[in-house]
Amino acid sequence: MKLWRYIPSVKPPAGRHGNGTMSAIITRNDCQSPVQGGAGNSARRAFGPNHRWKVLGIGVAANAGFSATFSGIPATAVVMRQGYHLDNASLGLALGLLGLGVALSELPWGVLTDRWGDRHVLLIGLGATAAWLCIMALLVVPTKAAIPGVALLAASLLVAGLLGGSVNGSSGRAIMAWFGEGERGFAMSIRQTAVPLGGGFGALVLPSLAVALGFTAVFGLLAAVSALSAYFAWRWLHEPPVGSDGHAVAATGGPAPLRNIEVWRISTAIGLLCFPQVAVLTFASVFLHDFAGMGTWVTSASLAAVQTGAMVMRVWSGRFTDRRGNRRPFLKFCSALSALAFLALWLLVIGTAGSPALTPLLPVMVVVAGIAVSAWHGVAYTELATLAGAGHVGTALSLANSFVFIGFCLVPIAIPWLLVLFAWPGVWLAAAICAAIAWPIFLRQA
Repeated sequence: MKLWRYIPSVKPPAGRHGNGTMSAIITRNDCQSPVQGGAGNSARRAFGPNHRWKVLGIGVAANAGFSATFSGIPATAVVMRQGYHLDNASLGLALGLLGLGVALSELPWGVLTDRWGDRHVLLIGLGATAAWLCIMALLVVPTKAAIPGVALLAASLLVAGLLGGSVNGSSGRAIMAWFGEGERGFAMSIRQTAVPLGGGFGALVLPSLAVALGFTAVFGLLAAVSALSAYFAWRWLHEPPVGSDGHAVAATGGPAPLRNIEVWRISTAIGLLCFPQVAVLTFASVFLHDFAGMGTWVTSASLAAVQTGAMVMRVWSGRFTDRRGNRRPFLKFCSALSALAFLALWLLVIGTAGSPALTPLLPVMVVVAGIAVSAWHGVAYTELATLAGAGHVGTALSLANSFVFIGFCLVPIAIPWLLVLFAWPGVWLAAAICAAIAWPIFLRQA
């Protein structure tokens, strides 16, 4: 009878595996007795051949839950401004600190993931996020007796971002561990669909919930989602056994991500490509309304098309690059295509000044550019994790997401200034330039 013997917290000898340590080493023993006492029974686990899909489901649930928080709370901005008695500047500060919290915490959480393991970090992060959102539901909501000040609201959202930053690196490391090289791009791309999926859920549900039941219900629902994801992680997320269908995350002899120039290059390129993506997500509706004169239905349909197209293309691109083994060429292609799409949008905006008949093409071009600059996420994260090495996945993914969330902080601040100086053509030209700068970074093969 073949069993797995689980030996926790085994540290390899110095110099053998670099600086990393394995969170668990699982060895195969054909003669092991099935009964060895309570401690051994609780640690010994048998995984079916399809267990990796449960791990992927946990990653999707965790990322979708936090995306609902990160994207859904800003969707309640109008209700929040009224309920908390905020002006636009105070509202922007509070929402901006939510993104700042994620940007500041991504890298520390990633380093802890590589040291403690994805299970521990994901459980701690999701549990703490759920607990904090519960506290907010009880204490940081407007009531008839008192209305929380902007300082308390902003500080609370900052803490929510700091805790929620645990999700990305830990879930990414788990997926890279459980899936083989021929499936990782596909799996990571599926995980990345959780971002628009959770964001769409939050934008659809939370504003009406805030109007009907107040922010106690909003924060309470988000806390329940995080708690449910934590339960799934506790139930099914474990280190994969070495030699099975899983691919255990072990220490690597290569340089640590923070000392690896190639990891910094790819992380920077990921951040640069997110700048034009954030511009579409945050200001495309304003552009179509103010500049193109489109109504609510057209703007909503355009953004829905961008999110839907991004989900479809992320899954397709993961499967495509797994089969072809061409992740780096695909990333170069996406960078060039994104730059050309935003350049075409820039030219179209200029052209509408002389020919208003071109105006109906603007929503179409926004959708094309938005999908082009959103299709590459899963492939890029897979390439980055592979480049970093098996023991450094959490740190590498978190480094990249630090750049991503810096973009979520800076782009909404920069666009109003670009509008003052260069109007809408300047916004889309800047987006094209960011995508074009990413192209030569992906051009170099590690």
